[in-house]
Amino acid sequence: MTSRRSQLQEDTYFRVLRMLQDNPDMTQREIAEKLGISTSGLNYCLKALIDKGWVKVQNFSQSKNKFGYIYVLTPQGIAEKALLAGRFLRRKMSEYEELQAEIEALKVEMSGLASDGQKVQNA
Repeated sequence: MTSRRSQLQEDTYFRVLRMLQDNPDMTQREIAEKLGISTSGLNYCLKALIDKGWVKVQNFSQSKNKFGYIYVLTPQGIAEKALLAGRFLRRKMSEYEELQAEIEALKVEMSGLASDGQKVQNA
C-alpha cells in the first residue's frame, strides 16, 4: 500500500503530465493556478518530471510563455502518464464507492433519527 503522500505526489504528476500534453506552452504560473499549488511547488514537480525523463523543455519562439519554453512529454512520459491514469482512476473509483457507502449509511442514520424524533413528539 502506498502512503497518502506518495499518492498525492503521483496525482500531481498525473495532473501536470495531462495538462502539459494538452497545452505544452502553458506557463508554470498558469499550471500552478489551475492545480491550486504554489509556483515553486510546481517548479519542483517539473524538475522531478524532467529528471525522470518524462518531460523535456524546448525553446519555442511562438510560445505565449515569455521565456519561449514548451514542455513536451517524452515517449516514456506518455507511457508513464497512461500508467498513472489507470492508478488514478482506480483510486478515485474506490474513493467514490466509499463515499457512496458513507452517504447511504448517513441517510439510514438520519431517517432513524427522524423517526425517533417523531416518537418523542408523539409521546
